[in-house]
Amino acid sequence: MTIGRRAAGTAALVLASSVLVTTAAPASAATLPTGARSLEAVNYSGHYVRHTGGLGRLDPVTSTSPAQTRLDATFTVVNGLASPSCHSFQTRDGLFLRHHDWRLRVDANTGDATFRADATFCAVDGSVAGSVSLTSYNYPNRRIRHRDFGLWLDTQQDTAAFRADSSFRIAAPWAPRTNRNPVIPGLFADPHVISAGGRYHLYATTDGYAGWGGTYHKAFSSADLVNWTDHGVVLDHGPDVSWADDSAWAPAVAAANGRYYMYFSGGAASGNTAKQLGVAVSDSPTGPFRDALGRPLIAAGRYSGQAIDPMVFTDDDGRSYLYWGQGAARVVPLNGDMTSFDPAQVRVITPAGYNEAPFVFKRNGTYYLMWSENDTRSEDYRVAYATGTSPLGPWTKRGVVLQKRLEAGIKGTGHHSVVRAPGTDTWHIVYHRFAVPAGNGTNREVAVDRMEFAADGTIRPVTPTL
Repeated sequence: MTIGRRAAGTAALVLASSVLVTTAAPASAATLPTGARSLEAVNYSGHYVRHTGGLGRLDPVTSTSPAQTRLDATFTVVNGLASPSCHSFQTRDGLFLRHHDWRLRVDANTGDATFRADATFCAVDGSVAGSVSLTSYNYPNRRIRHRDFGLWLDTQQDTAAFRADSSFRIAAPWAPRTNRNPVIPGLFADPHVISAGGRYHLYATTDGYAGWGGTYHKAFSSADLVNWTDHGVVLDHGPDVSWADDSAWAPAVAAANGRYYMYFSGGAASGNTAKQLGVAVSDSPTGPFRDALGRPLIAAGRYSGQAIDPMVFTDDDGRSYLYWGQGAARVVPLNGDMTSFDPAQVRVITPAGYNEAPFVFKRNGTYYLMWSENDTRSEDYRVAYATGTSPLGPWTKRGVVLQKRLEAGIKGTGHHSVVRAPGTDTWHIVYHRFAVPAGNGTNREVAVDRMEFAADGTIRPVTPTL
């Protein structure tokens, strides 16, 4: 299944057709906010969707209920695992609400297409004002409803009782999050952040896919690196990129020529597993972006190592440099059009311990080259850095600055970017980690922490936070 705007549109068409057949009037798509929420039954006041013993139920919850009950009745509404236009519901212990044999239960995300579809639900208007009904993504004629206080995925019926049993009010969470991280709800990785137009703009790999087979890129923006606005899909490999239809990895954006250039990794689902680098362009940092070349900027096999993880650094003189590569780190000055370069100027700059995800910035005349060590599936994935006197080096390795913190349950901290608050010497590092507590190398989330410098310009070790 190719997941993205095409699949979402198909599901929406099927849903609209199903609703027209089985109800007196077609239901309309409902707005469902992301973040921590609880779901209250419209016809059983004070009864909320919760999970217990692995199964979804409808139970009474009050402020005096045990803490575990309130936790079990709290879900994080996230980007739909199978479609960005729908939603998935993540428990506080990292599981997802899904249907199996028509019963609603919570399970760990396996990342395969069947699980993603089973755990994705599209919101339509419920039976009373302000309520929603949740339609199955892969069985659009079925909705979540409570029956004998169990949660089931049942075929839609044109009755008042069914409409009430399948409608829920979106309520404040019984167990609100108190942690700062993750900064955007859901599964995302490889974050790249820039400052533009008075806001921070974040781009990330959409995660939660077996084999990292995501197909689209999203953009988020924030005024404070804490509260983020989701700007939706800004580039979809299915309809928007002719030479790639999956492996939408590691988007990185640079501003030049009054425009915004997104560099990204892409692959073909047809069996060619080799990755290539592309570049897309937009007049806005929030997209939409369009493929600038109609072909890869760097084709698979052109250089040794895997062609992934692009990043562009622009120096004070306006010259931009493209960095990329897994296994080998390369750099090349970009031409003024930001979409071409002289192959004769490509240089290998692989530091000791390097695996992937190069990132370069400049502070007080010193250039910093940062990268990720070890495999992204390893809890030992981490960030190291070197310093140099030019964007091309030479580079002197300084050590590891970000790594796992097992006493807090934080693992796999890596593939980062760095941003400076405009007009200050305040810096932040944005990175991914295994989703806490049940994540792994394909179920990752995005975190932000302060990054500070010693008097000699070295980077102090960053303590990853919850």
